[in-house]
Amino acid sequence: MERETSINPGRRVVGRGATDNAAGRHERHVRVFDSDGWEPRAQDEDTPVLRTDIRAELPRRIITYNRSPDLPFDRSINPYRGCEHGCVYCFARPSHAWLGLSPGLDFETRLVARPEAPRVLVQELRSRSYKVAPIAIGTNTDPYQPIEKEQRITRACLEVLADCGHPVAIVTRGTLIERDIDILSVMAARGLVRVGVSVTTLDAGLARRMEPRAPSPKRRLATISRLSAAGIPVRIMAAPMVPGLSDHELEAILQAGGQAGAQAATWIMLRLPLEVAPMFRHWLEAQYPDRAARVMGLVREMHGGRDYDPAWGRRMRGTGPYAQMVAQRFRVAARRLGLDRPQPELRCDLFRPPERPGDQLTLF
Repeated sequence: MERETSINPGRRVVGRGATDNAAGRHERHVRVFDSDGWEPRAQDEDTPVLRTDIRAELPRRIITYNRSPDLPFDRSINPYRGCEHGCVYCFARPSHAWLGLSPGLDFETRLVARPEAPRVLVQELRSRSYKVAPIAIGTNTDPYQPIEKEQRITRACLEVLADCGHPVAIVTRGTLIERDIDILSVMAARGLVRVGVSVTTLDAGLARRMEPRAPSPKRRLATISRLSAAGIPVRIMAAPMVPGLSDHELEAILQAGGQAGAQAATWIMLRLPLEVAPMFRHWLEAQYPDRAARVMGLVREMHGGRDYDPAWGRRMRGTGPYAQMVAQRFRVAARRLGLDRPQPELRCDLFRPPERPGDQLTLF
């Protein structure tokens, strides 16, 4: 009897990062598909392909606050839950378990859109208790993943922020951000926006395996060039660096980003929290069996013998000789390329709460 750990039996998996759909950590039961031989096999060419499913969610609040000392912001917006880019290493995958869904294939095929986010954002910005500070967009899932083309939730949120003069920092690897240059360039001229574009590797083949539905590295570099040409402050993010697989490209990534017009650079080491660790190991053994032991050995060396150390100050960089060597390489390369300067501070003094019909007009 054929047994598959899947809740999508009889579907071909094409262009996805995860190799299974294991239940999340909060589930009491594991569902297993037992084939009786009548269903089409998932690998048959005439079997239907597993497609992306989008559900809508009505959020009560859209601004999420954090107190992490590792992060340069204290609030963020996420227009979507799940991400169709399907990056196998994505640290946000475990968040899907809170929805009763798998951090595996569900995370990249069963997505949640929040079309009411712009309206809820207006309500929160209008609150008398609201204190302005830069809002980050794209800190969990990518705001410019493919479904944004039709949903346009990220753009609608930017329109709200632009109208009331609110500062925003965006992180993405999606080239769809170029569509919103008309808004971003105006915000940039007022000191209200900066953008980080993530590039994990310059190797198109490796990128296709690790990030199956994300734009190619070459295309992301073109996005940096177009953003920069429009006067939008942009930094190249070498993230995540995968030890033994892509970290040797660190200097080349920074150089390519600088040549494309990036003004600054940052980096983050591979993070494998919760369900991501076994998923990444399984992918690594399937795609790069000759390097799997080496890669995971370096990961554990940087995290005290574990796949991941969640402690603040260590989770994004790691510790030990190898982590220190990568950090030193970044410092030297960034200094040599002129990418070690901080991005400009975002202005908070231009913020005015969103107006609504009937509000008294201001004199100035």
